[in-house]
Amino acid sequence: MIGLLALLAGCAAPTLYTWGHYEDLIYASYSAPGKVSPEMQLEKLEQDYQKARAANKRMPPGWHAHLGYLYFQLGKLDQARQEFQTEKAEFPESTVLMDRWLTKFKAP
Repeated sequence: MIGLLALLAGCAAPTLYTWGHYEDLIYASYSAPGKVSPEMQLEKLEQDYQKARAANKRMPPGWHAHLGYLYFQLGKLDQARQEFQTEKAEFPESTVLMDRWLTKFKAP
């Protein structure tokens, strides 16, 4: 009985991150390239971010990197750079990849 209660209590724990539309957008962008435009993805992700901030929640790993990539696709390089730096700061394990992407912004 105690084990069952512990299991149920563990399942009821709050989630660490707010996922919003992130997983659905990633899936759609890879399963049907071109079906979801970068502009539409940005709009949904920015809405999710505002909701997360209002609830004092964090975005999941990769979220800022994906947002940065969308900005990069749209030619908004300053915003892309900021998102890559945010991803790197919040998830240090992404440093190598984010540094590689950030080199795209440096002059040759």
